[in-house]
Amino acid sequence: MNWFTSFLTSSIGRKLIMSLTGLFLILFLVVHLIGNLQLLYSDEGEKFNLYALFMTTFTPIKVVSYGLYAFILIHAVQGWILWRKNAAARGPQGYVVKVTRATNTNARAASNMGWLGTIIFVFLVIHLYQFWLQMKMGALEHKIYEGVPVADLYTTVKATYMNPGFVIFYVVSMVVIAFHLWHGFQSAFQTLGWNHRKYSPLIRTIGKIYSVVVPALFALIPLYMYFKNAGL
Repeated sequence: MNWFTSFLTSSIGRKLIMSLTGLFLILFLVVHLIGNLQLLYSDEGEKFNLYALFMTTFTPIKVVSYGLYAFILIHAVQGWILWRKNAAARGPQGYVVKVTRATNTNARAASNMGWLGTIIFVFLVIHLYQFWLQMKMGALEHKIYEGVPVADLYTTVKATYMNPGFVIFYVVSMVVIAFHLWHGFQSAFQTLGWNHRKYSPLIRTIGKIYSVVVPALFALIPLYMYFKNAGL
C-alpha cells in the first residue's frame, strides 16, 4: 500500500483527487439547484419543505450526503495544498518566461483558484450553519402536510433572504463560484486525460455554459425572494 499512499500524496495524485471530487460536486450542484428552485413556488414553502424532508430521510440520499461532506473537505484541503505548492514553485517573482496568451490565462486562473476556493469554503460553512445545522439540531418549527409534521426550513430561508446583507453575500459568492467553475470544469477533464481534438471544444463550451447558468440560477433565488417579500 506504500506505493498507493505515495501516489495519492504526490502532485499527480492530489490533482486526480481534486478532479474526481470536483466532478462529483459539479453533479451535486445540479441536484441541489433543482431542489432550491422549489423555493420559487408560491405555495408558502410546501414543495421545498417536502423536498428537504426527502433529502434528509431517504437513506440512499443520506449516505450520499455524508460522502458529499467528505468530498467537500477533501477537495478544499487538496486544493489548498496544491495551490501552496504551486505558489512556492513559482517563487516570489512569479513566472519569468513569457509564454502564449492562453497559457498565461490558464496560469492566472490556476493561481487564483486557492483564493476563490477559500472564499467558497467560508461561504459553505456559513451556508451549512444557517440551514443544514438548524434542521439537524431540530431548531425549526414544523408544519403539517397531510397529517405529517415537516420541519419548516422554508421560513428560515425566507427570513435569511430578507436580509439584504446576506443576499449580497450570497450573490457575490455565486460570482466567485462561477469563476472557480470556469477554470475547474475543463481542468478536471484535462487532469483525467479526457482530452480529444474532437471532444475537448465541446467540453469547454459545456463548462462555460454550466459555469454561468448554474451560479446565475442559484443567485436568482435569493434576489427573487428578497424583492418579492419586500414588495418591490
